[in-house]
Amino acid sequence: MHLPRQRGPLHDLPDTPEAYDAVLADVVEQALARLTPEGNLEHPDALDDVGDTSLGITALLALAWQRGKDPRLPEAVRRSLAFHLRERVYTGDNPGYPNLRRTNSGLPYARYVLEAGAHPIGDWPSTVWALLQAVNVLDAADGLLDDEPRAELRELAHGYWCWLTEATFFNPQEAGNQAIGCVVGGLMLARHLPAKEGESVRARALSLYAEEIRARRVRDRGALLPPEHGGAYDNNYGPISLSFLAQAHRVSGAEMFAEDGDTLARYLDARLTSGGYDCGGPRYSEQHSGFESVLGLRYFGARIGTDLGRYRGDTRWARHAVQRDGRIDGHFAFMLVWQIQDPTRWHRTPSPAVARHQLRCGTVSVAFDSRLTPALIEAAGTYYLPAAVRRQHGFGPVTDGFLLCRPMGEVRVRDVRADGLAAKLVTKPVVGRDHVLRHVRSLYVTDGTRLWVTVALGRLDGAPYLLSGLPYAADDGDRVRRVAEGEAVSAGGLRLTHPAASGPDHFDARAELTQEQAAFALAADPRGYGDPDEGWRHLVSSTALEAEPAPGAPRGLHVFAVRYGPGGAFAPVLEAAGEELTVRTEAFTAVLGPAAGDDRGEPTLILRR
Repeated sequence: MHLPRQRGPLHDLPDTPEAYDAVLADVVEQALARLTPEGNLEHPDALDDVGDTSLGITALLALAWQRGKDPRLPEAVRRSLAFHLRERVYTGDNPGYPNLRRTNSGLPYARYVLEAGAHPIGDWPSTVWALLQAVNVLDAADGLLDDEPRAELRELAHGYWCWLTEATFFNPQEAGNQAIGCVVGGLMLARHLPAKEGESVRARALSLYAEEIRARRVRDRGALLPPEHGGAYDNNYGPISLSFLAQAHRVSGAEMFAEDGDTLARYLDARLTSGGYDCGGPRYSEQHSGFESVLGLRYFGARIGTDLGRYRGDTRWARHAVQRDGRIDGHFAFMLVWQIQDPTRWHRTPSPAVARHQLRCGTVSVAFDSRLTPALIEAAGTYYLPAAVRRQHGFGPVTDGFLLCRPMGEVRVRDVRADGLAAKLVTKPVVGRDHVLRHVRSLYVTDGTRLWVTVALGRLDGAPYLLSGLPYAADDGDRVRRVAEGEAVSAGGLRLTHPAASGPDHFDARAELTQEQAAFALAADPRGYGDPDEGWRHLVSSTALEAEPAPGAPRGLHVFAVRYGPGGAFAPVLEAAGEELTVRTEAFTAVLGPAAGDDRGEPTLILRR
């Protein structure tokens, strides 16, 4: 079974001017065939996200006219704009809308669902989107619109801005992408207003970003990020926020947008595997955006010098939003407009910089969480998630049913690159059920095709094992498919176990249930509103690779050694000299310094072929 939204890398889509002209030509033909006598360009099957969509296609037609001067387009633009102004502008409060600060304001807004009171909660982002579609039409209006409809559209856009920032609470869904989008709308609108009024809107937009978004960022993996639906990052909306930050910087030149975009881009780069897979977030676990992410990934990938375009998107939304029949929907049309207008080209090589929360070389990568425990491992085309045992999740030694991966103190990291190898040594203080403080030294070494993991700690009572991951998905090139096993070996024996119990809180990788579906089943709120990461944390047990201690470990130590990826026999040699541990494998020799570290407490590591 293939994961429905984990498809091809977004940088595989041609992005030359000729390619975009072909995209616009297809949009034009679809739109002209759809245009109703009333001027409506909405997809006939659209039920939600609909209040701005006709105007979005109008903006695309305006851009197409600007680039190609197709004589059929001016009339279509005028008719479709008239439809929006006449039929899709609402000024009476939507029954049930809970986020108003001023009732009966008379200000215009766009509805998420057209029927009054049917689903008013989505009106705020729909109005942001309508504002963005409107300013894109205004940007292309020269020679296309007469003074009267142009003035009416400008007044409407200003009204949308006032409704978003005065009549309602700002960012009521705590969604960074929506909030930054609103700021972008204000910045773009300001250029179309009289000087004094425009400067006021621009200043308000900048202050909203500084005080309501930037000041409320949350920290994850060492980075301050705009929150998405209450969490630090979402693998669908996070890259969309990156696109909004790119447009905000393009429009305003304000350095804070570039700084925050660089931070988010570096964070995303560390999260992503070499193959572009990512998993997790407070709204969706594995639903990726498509063309909406391209602007930000391309713009900031070029700024920080890394291949963010490897991000696997939903390529069914490769160029623009579509409905189930594959035909265009105007939702997010503004992103396609900006993507076409931005001349930045993809940066296609990895960054040479070392990242604290990532180890990456060739086709192997490890993304680490805030506790420096692997959050995602990629090796030999297989993706491993943290496994679960007794409601504890992670990678690490298990003794008496207790997983030793949560730090009790400062986590130390040492990165070394030598002779085509990349390595990361993580030293983590942990406490078990016996309340004894132990130092776990975890060494990750890769040659770009294989990953070796060696974990050493003081000898434990009982029969410990190493929880070594949940094999979950594999890379088929242009698709990601579900798997229940991976290519791995252990020096002390490796077993693949599956939950003995059944039910939503026991995840068996052999079943068809996806991680996202299981996470939502365990979440406190219904699908689309719950936090799947929070739900997933309720998982009791999962499919897991379990490694036995390696034979021949020095006295007083338990050492676990696992290799992910291809190769022959695996029989590492382990030697101790004082507090140093030497690990010799078929590919490298590594000397791990004392668990206490050097004179500053930092770990030491020597690595050679």
